[in-house]
Amino acid sequence: MFRVGIGYDSHRFQRGRPLVLGGVNVHHHSGLQGHSDGDVLVHAIIDALLGAAGMADIGTHFPDSDPQYRGASSVGLLRYVVNLITAEGWTVINVDATVLTEEPRLRPYIPEMVRQLEQAGLQRVNIKAKTNEGMGFVGRGEGMVAIAVCLLSRS
Repeated sequence: MFRVGIGYDSHRFQRGRPLVLGGVNVHHHSGLQGHSDGDVLVHAIIDALLGAAGMADIGTHFPDSDPQYRGASSVGLLRYVVNLITAEGWTVINVDATVLTEEPRLRPYIPEMVRQLEQAGLQRVNIKAKTNEGMGFVGRGEGMVAIAVCLLSRS
């Protein structure tokens, strides 16, 4: 049996916060707002995994009303989700994700992001970075978006 999941996340930029993407600190003048570390890439991947496994979404498992998740490492949350879906008999076949941002340029950080995600229990991860060609809130530099898709199998 195979299942496909899709995940989406977006956050506004906020000065004074570190920018964390794929578990990597990215040099930029602003980070992303969020109850946890605001890692849009990992949040989108988590939602894709949970969706494919039929296990609701990130907000169900890690509500922003729960103070224990304030400032939490999203990679730590991902590790938990990978263990959760694995315990239910699912195997992650692959993950493909795209981050949309005008800046910063992410290409130099992608190999380390992949390593961080692999250390959290994923394999066959692909990450792409795109601009939004100056359109919308991403194009104006107000925030960032990530989209992820995954394939799970169960024997």
